[in-house]
Amino acid sequence: MRRTRSFRNAPESVPSARAFAAEVLNEEPEEVREVVALMISELASNCVRHADTEFEVTISRSGGEVRVEAMDCGSGAPSMRDAGPADPHGRGLQIIDMLSSSWGFSTLPKGGKTVWFALASQVPGEVEGALA
Repeated sequence: MRRTRSFRNAPESVPSARAFAAEVLNEEPEEVREVVALMISELASNCVRHADTEFEVTISRSGGEVRVEAMDCGSGAPSMRDAGPADPHGRGLQIIDMLSSSWGFSTLPKGGKTVWFALASQVPGEVEGALA
């Protein structure tokens, strides 16, 4: 299964991306959907805040893995920041790094990038500790 949807460069696209993920992953355990919703919020927020372009989210499910990709046309490469306690932003990739089984990015030949994460599709209860 693979589904893709485009989103405008607007703050309201972040909850729309979460809703898209919930729709696509409706058969996954609730814990998996919650973790994906958090991580997709971070990717979509980064697209809106840093790329300043429309973006596309692709969600695929294969075997025991869920993979989410966010593609934008913005320049620059994502990098994990070391946000301090008083910093209001800068933890998105840290969250993705902690909760995903793997993540990364690739640059696109005509500009832009795709940032992705993968998460094992697990039985209920296995992700609970990750949310604590």
